Amino acid sequence: MGTKPMKQAMVVFGALAFGWLAIEMAFKPFLDKARAAMDKSDPNRDPDDVKDESAREESPSDAVAPDGKPAIM
Repeated sequence: MGTKPMKQAMVVFGALAFGWLAIEMAFKPFLDKARAAMDKSDPNRDPDDVKDESAREESPSDAVAPDGKPAIM
């Protein structure tokens, strides 16, 4: 009886490993594209923080002078 839980754990581990390998092989082209896109991405840039300039009206407090300094109004 002492080997039964160990045998069950090994069977479960083997099934998980087999399932992971099957998914890796089945979706290899998609996974390669996704991994390449993540490698090219800039971790410091959050697309959710980018403001759409065409969709908003600029208020005087948001105004920036051409030299990059905040405009004083």
